[in-house]
Amino acid sequence: MASTPTDPTDRPDQGDDLRGRWHDAVSALRDAGAGTSGAAPAALPDPAPYADNLLARWAEPQRRYHTTAHLAAVLDRVDELAAHAAEPDVVRLAAWFHDAVYRPDRSENEERSAALAERALPELGIDAKRTAEVARLVRLTVTHDPAEGDRNGEVLCDADLAVLAGAPEQYAAYAAAVREEYGFVPDDAFRAGRADVLRQLLALPRLFRTPAGHDKWERLARRNIRTELDLLTS
Repeated sequence: MASTPTDPTDRPDQGDDLRGRWHDAVSALRDAGAGTSGAAPAALPDPAPYADNLLARWAEPQRRYHTTAHLAAVLDRVDELAAHAAEPDVVRLAAWFHDAVYRPDRSENEERSAALAERALPELGIDAKRTAEVARLVRLTVTHDPAEGDRNGEVLCDADLAVLAGAPEQYAAYAAAVREEYGFVPDDAFRAGRADVLRQLLALPRLFRTPAGHDKWERLARRNIRTELDLLTS
């Protein structure tokens, strides 16, 4: 039986684990771009305060689904699919930034998150090419529709959408958390808007573009989406 993704629960060591993962990804990309960022290694800032800033953003009170648990889950799925990525550590940093700015009442979250990456990563010594790729990937999560052959984009989008392939109770918890985030929207408007989002997902030729993601998650995700859509429109 194919494995299904699970969301991590909040646990005392989650913050430390995430900080370590951030440090590893930043260090790997600093090494990969050594000599191109324009900063001497000794002059580069400590990555830790940047991780703390991002984790504080992911823990903001308006979030119910787009939380540190979601960040950890996406990073887990990126690790699972890493062999498909052209630059796995670029994808990992894109995962950190993809919902770093998140206000459910605004439509420019991805753009503002990408702009945050464009400011922070050069300060950390990440070269211009990889910074631009992180920002591109963050903006790609508006549509979750990477071009054919975009291996980094395929991994990030699959990792972000993997929650759709949870077991029924996990998917129900995800859908309920999304509704909580949009608690300010009246029921009729939410149902109509959410139904449109689900129809757009179902219209994609493939929800999951990596071979592993497609094999493991496609059928279950489509079943979950159709079930939610039926409940919303019945």
